[in-house]
Amino acid sequence: MTEKITPGQILIQGVTEDGRKFRPSDWAERMSGMLSTFGPDHRIHYSPLLRPVSVDGVKCIALAAELEQENPAVFEQIMDFARRNQLNIIQNQG
Repeated sequence: MTEKITPGQILIQGVTEDGRKFRPSDWAERMSGMLSTFGPDHRIHYSPLLRPVSVDGVKCIALAAELEQENPAVFEQIMDFARRNQLNIIQNQG
């Protein structure tokens, strides 16, 4: 599934600043699991604030603008992870 990011979203790509593919391959699902829940259908439901997406064939996570205010600890943990691993961070100003 390929998605577009919406205004105010932050997209963290599974590609490093020097162009290497980030491993492990399920990193986006693992990160998004921090705010996920299991529904009555026994399936994982990702939060609209933090979810895995694929953009142009690249695994990414999309952070909603509200995440920074609603859960600053999770927001900072994710941003720190992205910086430490030199992942591309794209902010959609709208």
